Amino acid sequence: MRRHRRNGARLRPDTPPAKRARVNGEIKAKTVLVIDATGAQLGELPLAEALAAAAEAELDLVEVAAGVRPPVCRIVDYSKFRYDIERKEKLARRNQVRVAVKEVRLRPKIGEHDFAWKLGQVRGFLDENAKVKIAVLFRGRERERPDRGRQLLERIAAEVAADGVVEQKPTFEGRSMFMVVAPTRAGGRAQARAGGES
Repeated sequence: MRRHRRNGARLRPDTPPAKRARVNGEIKAKTVLVIDATGAQLGELPLAEALAAAAEAELDLVEVAAGVRPPVCRIVDYSKFRYDIERKEKLARRNQVRVAVKEVRLRPKIGEHDFAWKLGQVRGFLDENAKVKIAVLFRGRERERPDRGRQLLERIAAEVAADGVVEQKPTFEGRSMFMVVAPTRAGGRAQARAGGES
């Protein structure tokens, strides 16, 4: 990737200014607390002296803690500094557990066959280790009988008790009543099946 140089530092052109640390001439403070390339503290220095020390080491002066007074700056190679930060962020994203939320919609007057099909969908999503938001949609006069929706949701919760646990109890909101069911074990039965096939 082509890098641009500004104020003595190589910068990625796609890095937004808000996410980037201030470098060299971009630093606004009159005095800064300086840490050199070896990690030793040089103490509080006027900005001009800190910039001169960075230039002498053929490195960049990077503001690492702007919220303190005086701001903390390090003498480092800016491109290596950015690379290390991006690598840590990438590792943190990789280690994040992402839980998908799927939605299944029902009507209060649902037939037995359709109910069984929707129940199969809920079980399938729980097997894939996804949370399931189950919504009962009311129209017109159906809103006068919310107990039918609650009974449907409670019936689903009882049917999937082995695979999922109710994370949010039935709640009536607007024209729908919903609840959220989370898988009881990481990976669900889909992982167990995959392990049995291998």
